[in-house]
Amino acid sequence: MEKYLVSPEPSPAKSRTTVRRPWKRSLIEVNGRLDSAYRHELYSRVAHSYSEIGKFSHFYHLNENPCITHMMQIQSLYQCPTMRGVAGLDFDNRGIFLVSVTRSGCLMVHDFESLYCQSKLGPGSAEDESKHVVHFSYPPGREFDVARWNPSNQNEVACTSRKHDQVLIFDISYMSPKPTEVLQTRQKLSIIGRKISRGLSDVAITSDEDSRIFSPDTLGMVHVWDRRAGVSPCIELSTDRYDSIKSIQIYVDNQTIFGAGKEGIIHIWDLRGGRNSSAFQSRKDMSQLPLASLHLAPKLQKIASLKAQSEIVPKEIHSIDVNPSSPHQLAFHLDDGWSGVLDIYKSEVTHVHCPPPAWLDGSNSSADLILRKPSWLPTSSIYVVGSMSEKGIHVLDFHPSSRSPCHVDYDEDTQRNEKRDKCNHRNKFVSLSETVTGCAAHPLNGMIVAGTQNSSLLLIAQMHCSSSSETAEGEL
Repeated sequence: MEKYLVSPEPSPAKSRTTVRRPWKRSLIEVNGRLDSAYRHELYSRVAHSYSEIGKFSHFYHLNENPCITHMMQIQSLYQCPTMRGVAGLDFDNRGIFLVSVTRSGCLMVHDFESLYCQSKLGPGSAEDESKHVVHFSYPPGREFDVARWNPSNQNEVACTSRKHDQVLIFDISYMSPKPTEVLQTRQKLSIIGRKISRGLSDVAITSDEDSRIFSPDTLGMVHVWDRRAGVSPCIELSTDRYDSIKSIQIYVDNQTIFGAGKEGIIHIWDLRGGRNSSAFQSRKDMSQLPLASLHLAPKLQKIASLKAQSEIVPKEIHSIDVNPSSPHQLAFHLDDGWSGVLDIYKSEVTHVHCPPPAWLDGSNSSADLILRKPSWLPTSSIYVVGSMSEKGIHVLDFHPSSRSPCHVDYDEDTQRNEKRDKCNHRNKFVSLSETVTGCAAHPLNGMIVAGTQNSSLLLIAQMHCSSSSETAEGEL
């Protein structure tokens, strides 16, 4: 009977249609997080929109008389370049106040909102000095090189100088030019019985409640104070060789300390033990050797493209900084203008930026005497450093991935051919009106304040500009 049945016609095959999402942001809305590549693209666009929006010259007065830095500016033609300029900048945790110190001997605390509003009045407008939170001016001989806010007490500012062996702590709520606390180093005598003078080149403060303070001296020793125990150091972190430490950083665990200096070596100390524990030493001999000492020059020589183009020798490290968004990245800046990133997990250099040397353009060598102090942006793995040969700053893309133009494994041809990479990741040079000595990034909005060799403050913000006006850098 089955042969008399009419078989039904086969139903047409269902066509498979792919549903395309109308925009890529839908995934962001569903997942609640940004893709790493998309986030890197956004950060790159932000980096290319920076420009100078305000300039504040240090022509300030105290009691209707010019302050010491103002007087030095007037006599600048007769002064050594190292006695001029903004030496240190630092924002507080919320970005409300900005502290700045000059080599001439001024300590100031600015209201950042007042600075920003003043920049909207246009170029050439005088700053309202009544808006200054604090302005202390000291006689010649009391110069400053570093200023840092205390993370656990935002009323306190710690200052040091390479010509003095003291850490001065000011409480800005007292409005007093006298420091509320002075931390002393231990006195050392030479063979003939004279006091050995040593200045303090940097200062760092832990973010936990015990407020330990670290400061390296010019003879290669890092002094550690516990303020609950007195004004003398409780521990001294030493190196196994003489190395003048220029910069110091505290890792996020508040137990690991990084120090770098003149010999081009990055020293690492672990306060929990290290190479030799200080728990069983007498208080007079309490010192600690580094857990590891990483020589930077041999690590740079492992980069084949860099070794083929230049002779790599040990160079002085001006500054080191831990990346707040990727703590395994330790940025370094050398005395010849090179910058890079050391991956502390792998102990390898992963990024490097090598601008042309200053002598190539016939630039003034006075900038070589300045300890340039760069800064990370708070969330974008972008490093901002003052130029050695030009008036401006380099905005460097130090993103951890190989898409960064500064990454040692960056392949320009491959990145250009990738269709998904619609953003051209490049470094940016921002031209400014003066030579930059140091930078500080706002902890919330990413705006940049640059201190200059002429003791001015430059305000740098993101602007909406066309791609044709962007200046990209082609160096490594």
